[in-house]
Amino acid sequence: MSGRSLHKLTALQAAKLSRPGRHSDGGGLYLSIDEGGRRRWVFMHTRAGRRVELGLGGRRDLTLADARAEAATFRAMLAAGTDPKAERVKDDTTQTFGNCADAYVEAMSPSWRNAKHAAQWKMTLTKYAAAIRERPVNEVTTQDVLDVLQPLWTRTPETAERLRGRIENVLDAAKARGLRSGENPARWRGHLNQLLPKRQRLTRGHHAALPYDAVPEFMANLGTRGAVAARALEFLILTGARSGELLGASWDEINLEKEIWTVPADRMKAGREHRIPLSSCAMKILAERLEVSSIGYIFPGATPKSPLSSMAMAMLLRRMKSDITVHGFRSTFRDWASEMTTFSHEVCEMALAHTIANKAEAAYRRGDLFEKRRKLMEAWASYCSSGVKGKVVMLRPS
Repeated sequence: MSGRSLHKLTALQAAKLSRPGRHSDGGGLYLSIDEGGRRRWVFMHTRAGRRVELGLGGRRDLTLADARAEAATFRAMLAAGTDPKAERVKDDTTQTFGNCADAYVEAMSPSWRNAKHAAQWKMTLTKYAAAIRERPVNEVTTQDVLDVLQPLWTRTPETAERLRGRIENVLDAAKARGLRSGENPARWRGHLNQLLPKRQRLTRGHHAALPYDAVPEFMANLGTRGAVAARALEFLILTGARSGELLGASWDEINLEKEIWTVPADRMKAGREHRIPLSSCAMKILAERLEVSSIGYIFPGATPKSPLSSMAMAMLLRRMKSDITVHGFRSTFRDWASEMTTFSHEVCEMALAHTIANKAEAAYRRGDLFEKRRKLMEAWASYCSSGVKGKVVMLRPS
């Protein structure tokens, strides 16, 4: 192969290229960029009339010089009549569980909802599976898996079950790559369920909530407190938002003129953008926050560039000597809407950004009932600010 057909890219070009496609460096080496902007080095060659692609690694992990060295090794194998892919499989048979776990997280991350989910996978497979990370993946046994799971099984059962499922996925992927054979030692049904006790399921959907007739008095008390956490909790109650949506709220998500808060899809539980109509009470809170800053997080933490701590509102509730939970206010709102108003079920559910369980119904749903939701949230704000416990007024959509 002539020198002129090699080393077509410079290191600067490799760093700056962003157009999707394969960008040749010559000699079968390409920088591949997908539609999502993911960049990786690949080696392409033809064997038995078929095109073969071998991934070398991400551009961040592998320099241009390293990628060229790998490609040169593969070209030497081809010249000697050796199949690079077959040789790689031989090398891969000695891969550790840790290698396979990291590779699985990297491969699957683009399909997961957000970076936090990927970080959770990586953490559990690094911290809790530490005992088997250096073990060859084809030698991981049922006893190895039990040694990892048993210390957690009764102490933190939810974490243990999540870990078991993740180990099972990694080992399934290793088998699909030809790195191991036989039954998966982390499989539950018909295997580990015979060796570990079935864990007690937590009761879901019953976060301690404030009765709705106590809300006006609670909001009056909350309004006397000057902490950022108090304003954040007020705003959360008035909008029906989840904690994560509230804590990550930034000024670029707010349309002050139209009085709308648009939470982007990557911060929503359902992975879909959610528009929240802002009541006059919610807008008053934003006006107060604007006097402090109009950039970054609306409710900042220790520094303007960091969000409020996830524990701040919970600690505030403790200081108020309340045993209710932050998430419970969504239940409070839903109970009030059902019992004290005539707004439809669909409007109330959409105000909480709940997904539609019925797929047929979801397929026909086009709008987000925004104007009806605006009236609902204004009615809720009016009720919250009435200030007298037990004073309830039947509200109807106008």
